[in-house]
Amino acid sequence: MENIMIPGKNGYKIPCGYGATGREERAVLIMHGFGSSKDGFTAAMLTEELPKKGIAALAFDFPAHGKSPVDGDFFTLENCLADMASAEEALKRLVPKGKIGYFGSSFGAYMTLLYLASGKAGGKKAFLRSAAVEMPELLANRTAAGKKLLEQQGYIMEEEDGTQPLKLTQRLFDGLDANNVFEAYQPGTAELHMVHGTEDEAASFEAARRFADLKGAGFTILEGGDHQLSRPGMPEQVLALAVKFFKLGAAGTRWQ
Repeated sequence: MENIMIPGKNGYKIPCGYGATGREERAVLIMHGFGSSKDGFTAAMLTEELPKKGIAALAFDFPAHGKSPVDGDFFTLENCLADMASAEEALKRLVPKGKIGYFGSSFGAYMTLLYLASGKAGGKKAFLRSAAVEMPELLANRTAAGKKLLEQQGYIMEEEDGTQPLKLTQRLFDGLDANNVFEAYQPGTAELHMVHGTEDEAASFEAARRFADLKGAGFTILEGGDHQLSRPGMPEQVLALAVKFFKLGAAGTRWQ
């Protein structure tokens, strides 16, 4: 994986990691989960393995995540969407003829759906792993104990295992409250495939299945799978499903 810093649209640079020769016909933009990074297990695995299958890949750090040079004051939905657009532009420069697709994990899947719904995405295929389709409710429930502190000082600090504390501002919560993907994303906007574990302890399996049914997304169930889909063999299953989807699509026909 090659690491680069690209200019963003909001005055700061965006750390990216990519694997590409520049000759690929397909290119995938990878969005990590809440509190994770481009160097997290799934994003790093995809960036490393997809190019071996002839698919270019680029992952990046959302604001205040990973090696991002900015703090939680910049972690807003608007900035996340702008950074996705900047990262997609970088991927297009690296792979000029590559058809763009998206891989989003958890919060990254939620952001992918909002990005597709915005009409600014250049691609029309998205693979969603452990999608946090109820992200506003999920984060509100996680931080309920800090609600009073949020009201008093305008932010709270959320600690993720193995990472630095993440500053969550009122602006972030307001953005989440205003963006329900069940309402924002319209069926047919893109070809979607979702994979979700039945024992996901963070993002509701039932909500993801309901979203897939309502929006016409393909849906693969991994029995006993946790949120990270980390149990033996599951990362390999996710990779195989993603490769098949980006090469052939859910219907098994070649991606045109």
